[in-house]
Amino acid sequence: MKHIFWIAALVFEIARPGYRYEFPRDYFNHPAFQTEWWYYTGNLHTPEGRPFGFELTFFRRGVTRRENLPANAPPVSIWEVDDVYLAHLALSDIKGRRFYATERLNRAGPGLAGASLEQKRIWNGNWQVRWNGLRQSLQGVAEDFSFELALDPQKPPVIHGRDGISQKARGEGRASRYISFTRLAAAGAITLRGARFPVSGAAWMDHEFFTHQLDASQVGWDWFSIQVDNGTELMLFRLRRKDGSIDPYSAGTFVDRQGRAQHLEFHDFALEPLETWTSPATGARYPVHWKIEVPPLAIDLDCSTALPSQELVDRRQPELNYWEGAVSYRGRSGGQAATGVGYLEMTGYGHPVRMD
Repeated sequence: MKHIFWIAALVFEIARPGYRYEFPRDYFNHPAFQTEWWYYTGNLHTPEGRPFGFELTFFRRGVTRRENLPANAPPVSIWEVDDVYLAHLALSDIKGRRFYATERLNRAGPGLAGASLEQKRIWNGNWQVRWNGLRQSLQGVAEDFSFELALDPQKPPVIHGRDGISQKARGEGRASRYISFTRLAAAGAITLRGARFPVSGAAWMDHEFFTHQLDASQVGWDWFSIQVDNGTELMLFRLRRKDGSIDPYSAGTFVDRQGRAQHLEFHDFALEPLETWTSPATGARYPVHWKIEVPPLAIDLDCSTALPSQELVDRRQPELNYWEGAVSYRGRSGGQAATGVGYLEMTGYGHPVRMD
């Protein structure tokens, strides 16, 4: 009972302004924060033009902080649950109109899952990312599909928000530290039901770590990664509240051709949902067609998907259900005609998201 009390009393750090980022350290784990994730998504195609989307995501959730326990705490065991590691693996076969997704949950144990600066690796079983310099090599293996991809950054990492944090709600610590590689050249191979496809394309990597992010009035978010064919990128998110309004802490980032980042406030852009898709598995209605406007940058884009059924379903924890899928963009950017690709993530449409 004492051990249970110690665990309940542990305190994690919160994301405060003024953090000094250091790389490669900040590409890897931050156990002083309770929640951390690494998101890899991208749009790929074969030499003949067959399109695919992919997702490989790693989540770490802190349970204990051994350094905060009293000196007389029980000894450490390799099976002690300091962190829980969840991972999602998904493939969108656009031409075949099929979405494949699976997940796994592990403790670190004797090397079952983790994120390590020393090893230059993030992994959960045989799903992993290995770093060699800035090149990130991905491997994901499932029953129906697998992929091996090498990702090479075309721009430096971007730090989102202001003063080192991405604020998500009012109050100290209602924020994350948020890093992205917004344009990664991807190349490798996908194996789908025994058929192997060489692929190439563009990928995106997000890494966030925090302890408290959303507040009780917020139920979910809509997040867009946008890679425009003119060499610029855009990240936008809107936070939805229980009363149906959009939270003013919604924000974004524009990245120019040279990799310079510009923070966008709530009033700088508009995201208008148009058509919806209703999930036969959960009954959630997701907007899968959007109108995007960023007037200060003369951006006006239509966002749509050729595959509406890209929902990841966790029947044990419905609050973890979310839609994440490959999308395409068409319209104008910088006053010029533009097209692009990216990913759309939508959470909280079936059940409110719980982040605390």
